Amino acid sequence: MIFLPENVQALSGVALILGLCWLVSENRKRFPLVLAICAIAIQLLLVFVLFRLPAMRDALQGVNGAVEGLASSTQAGTNFVFGYLSGTTPPYTETNPGAGFLFAFRVMPVILVVCALSALLWHWGILKWLAKGLGFLFQKTLGLRGPPALATAATIFMGQIEGPIFIRAYLERLTRSELFMLIAVGMACVSGSTMVAYATILRDVLPNAAAHVLAASLISAPAGVLLARIMVPGDPSEKSDDLDLAEEDKTYGSSIDAVMKGTTDGLQIALNVGATLIVFIALATMVDKILFALPMVGGEHLSIARILGVIFAPLAWAMGVPWKEAGAAGGLLGVKLILTEFTAFIQMAKTGPELLDPRTRIIMTYALCGFANIGSVGMNVAGFSVLVPTRRQEVLGLVWKAMMAGFLATCLTGSLIGLMPRAWFGL
Repeated sequence: MIFLPENVQALSGVALILGLCWLVSENRKRFPLVLAICAIAIQLLLVFVLFRLPAMRDALQGVNGAVEGLASSTQAGTNFVFGYLSGTTPPYTETNPGAGFLFAFRVMPVILVVCALSALLWHWGILKWLAKGLGFLFQKTLGLRGPPALATAATIFMGQIEGPIFIRAYLERLTRSELFMLIAVGMACVSGSTMVAYATILRDVLPNAAAHVLAASLISAPAGVLLARIMVPGDPSEKSDDLDLAEEDKTYGSSIDAVMKGTTDGLQIALNVGATLIVFIALATMVDKILFALPMVGGEHLSIARILGVIFAPLAWAMGVPWKEAGAAGGLLGVKLILTEFTAFIQMAKTGPELLDPRTRIIMTYALCGFANIGSVGMNVAGFSVLVPTRRQEVLGLVWKAMMAGFLATCLTGSLIGLMPRAWFGL
């Protein structure tokens, strides 16, 4: 195994991110050194297991095949409802290649199907078993109490609001640090429904896209726990307790009931995704029009993407991205934070190889794969206001810092991916 300067360069990203979180910590004297070692070791171990062990590599290949099968099955239903708008041969000559890819009819239906399938797998106990297993792992390795460990594990599969639902009975009793950690981890991970949607967007520009997206959400969970504990250190009074599952809020009467309720939840998510994209892209376009009217800088007009590219280019470089590509990569980080990761992934899919090489694309997939954006701030406030209304003001005081923790957690994961040799990812 040969490490190149680009791999060593990514070490600066790890140091930079840990340093930034320490600077904004509520108690700098209580840096969780043991947790830092354990969390990063778990992340590196997961990367090794997922991409170096032949059995797991084959399993990840199977994930890509399963996603392709899921996408084609979804396409059949979408074709029946929307006809040629869903991507089949149009009744006219297409003069603009790629124009037939309509987000509303190619990506959003996948969210419906995956939500229904996730609910069914939860009802059958498959996802519940996986969540319990990961929860037990997080409890023993990261020093979390049982309920927060379970919610952290469930968040990987179910999403930033759905995960805490499973420990709703415990939310009132969580410490401030544990509450902050749940919000931060929720923003550092993504849900099963969006994983498949991201893979659908990236599959033409990123080999094994589904495997990378799945790995990104899994690997970022320990990073979210670590950075949250650095920024809001744990209460010394926290004591370990048994792993328990409060499932009164997520039960289904039958398999059909699970599919129907999952479909309804998926519709709500799809509508929220679509509405958020419309509003945020519209607002960004308005700002770009205003910036266009300002004097040019360096011979070019200003834009949100250009400004954010300059701001986040050093962070992208620190993750192991070559400096010549850091501007484009930094712009994607900014778009993800200000708009959504959907918008960032769509832009990355449209970005040519002259701006992002395959290794940079892989690093950015991990760095972008999380819910940390301005829109998620509102979603968390609304969600936790329903789940635990007595702590709404506390959530309001934590959520913006949690967005920073979630954003940096995915960047930490990107840095660790940058540490790995290209050969690990087939480059």
